[in-house]
Amino acid sequence: MTQMNNFTQYRRSQIAEMRPYIQDEDMTGISISDVDVRNGSPKKGDMIARNPQNHEDQWLVSADYFKANFELIQQRKTDSEN
Repeated sequence: MTQMNNFTQYRRSQIAEMRPYIQDEDMTGISISDVDVRNGSPKKGDMIARNPQNHEDQWLVSADYFKANFELIQQRKTDSEN
């Protein structure tokens, strides 16, 4: 198999939609990389991400990658919530 090494760095410009993985949930339709499976996923702490434009497009994000690359967005209160 040919290994591709011409990667370029990109900064994400959109907000990610994610939820926690729930132990023993049905993972039908949720993509999991072979590397994550070999590392024991799905497991506690992993997150399930979805495409904001296509909610059927979902994939697992490992707990370690999530912790290193994401932070919760603090929701601002609207005038009606004050």
